[in-house]
Amino acid sequence: MSDFDVLITNVRAVLPGHDEPQTVDIAVKDDRFARIEAGIPAESADRVVDAGGKTAFPGVVDAHQHWGIYNPLPIDARTESRASAQGGVTTSLSYMRTGQYYLNKGGPYADFFPEVLEQTAGNAMIDYCYHLAPMSKEHIEEIPSLVADHGVTSFKVFMFYGSHGLHGRSTDQSSFLMTPEGERYDYAHFEFVMRGIQKAREENPEIADQISLSLHCETAEIMAAYTKIVEEDGSLSGLPAYSASRPPHSEGLAVTIASYLAHETQLPTINLLHLTSRKAVEAALTMAAAFPHIDFRREVTVGHLLADCDTAHGIGGKVNPPLRPREDVEALWGYLLDGKIDWVVSDHACCKEELKFGDPKDDVFLAKSGFGGAEYLLAGMISEGGKRGLPFGRIAELTATNPARRYGLGARKGAISVGLDADLALVDVDRPWTVRAEDSLSTQEYTPFEGAKLTAQVTDTFLRGRQIMTDGVVTDDEPAGIFLSRPASS
Repeated sequence: MSDFDVLITNVRAVLPGHDEPQTVDIAVKDDRFARIEAGIPAESADRVVDAGGKTAFPGVVDAHQHWGIYNPLPIDARTESRASAQGGVTTSLSYMRTGQYYLNKGGPYADFFPEVLEQTAGNAMIDYCYHLAPMSKEHIEEIPSLVADHGVTSFKVFMFYGSHGLHGRSTDQSSFLMTPEGERYDYAHFEFVMRGIQKAREENPEIADQISLSLHCETAEIMAAYTKIVEEDGSLSGLPAYSASRPPHSEGLAVTIASYLAHETQLPTINLLHLTSRKAVEAALTMAAAFPHIDFRREVTVGHLLADCDTAHGIGGKVNPPLRPREDVEALWGYLLDGKIDWVVSDHACCKEELKFGDPKDDVFLAKSGFGGAEYLLAGMISEGGKRGLPFGRIAELTATNPARRYGLGARKGAISVGLDADLALVDVDRPWTVRAEDSLSTQEYTPFEGAKLTAQVTDTFLRGRQIMTDGVVTDDEPAGIFLSRPASS
């Protein structure tokens, strides 16, 4: 009987504590990394994979996806997890809430979340977790049981839902969010969500640092006023108009409010999602200095690093918060290179053409918000980060290690390290290619990255030692992804 199930040879691995890849062999036994060193005998493994000199990155832990928002959840879980595997993503953390979109129902999470798990089971090509958004008073009361009984340790607030819907103005908040009559989704609710999460932290001190709240930081009142201004002025159209209608100071103001509420409620584990602009990150850093007792984490999406509102391919690039002008894109890269950003995600939300575009098709205010992008996350970071001198070790931290640790997965995911799940992506770091939507396994027929020139490509993906993509072809085997209850134990 062999010592190992799989042995990957002729590989340069991005390992913890190293900026640059190390020449090692990688042995896998019982789904975990078992030995990582040079010169492991080939005869010690049942199967040997020659990596051909490629670079092994830890499987991407994409901490911000949206399965089931525009398509039925079982279908999205199957197709978009395949697109994720195509990009080297081996773990998805997907946001879920009650209300319109997703399962299109309200009620307690005690009833809702088991249905989410049932619809996902057996469909995902990669491992997965869910973040949940407490939309009502009842949901806040459920937070301790969601942590203790359902393995959910991360929660979300959508700050702009106060008077905005998913895509723009909303005149009936209760109907959109399917919340109980008489309840409001507003700053007071956000405060009470924080208090509920802090209560769960106090009840679970041994895992308190892995119980956190993430916030989508935009201010509904600012957006409503500026949308009216932009539409009445009429000089802007497309993605530049959408960016102007949801201006960066709306993000900065929301970050400031969220941070003070965290201070008021003594909740120290706060994640500021998809910051898109210099003003948003400046506000986040200002709040970190003002409240040093709060452990803020700052997130950026690969979309806001690869595309800007002037060069993205069409209004398919509509997303919340919006793609910004190039000066903001470069500001984000500067903060990332300075170590001010904690992780990078895709914010993958597959929206097919028939749903995405309104009538007229070129009216950005009628289009739906969100697009896919998990396929390009790792390759995009290596390609664009490499141009700017971003070390491979830092890319591994941004795409895998840091989100895994924050969200309660660090004992299983996030690094090529003995004892962790054998999740990795093999990358040809010197293979130029052009992004084409038709080459993606997502059911989305377009991409705002269409025509982008990348210099690195993911060729092979391993999930717990199983090769789920080989030479760019995702396997047709039955999906092997599992739900990860958190905090995940070793």
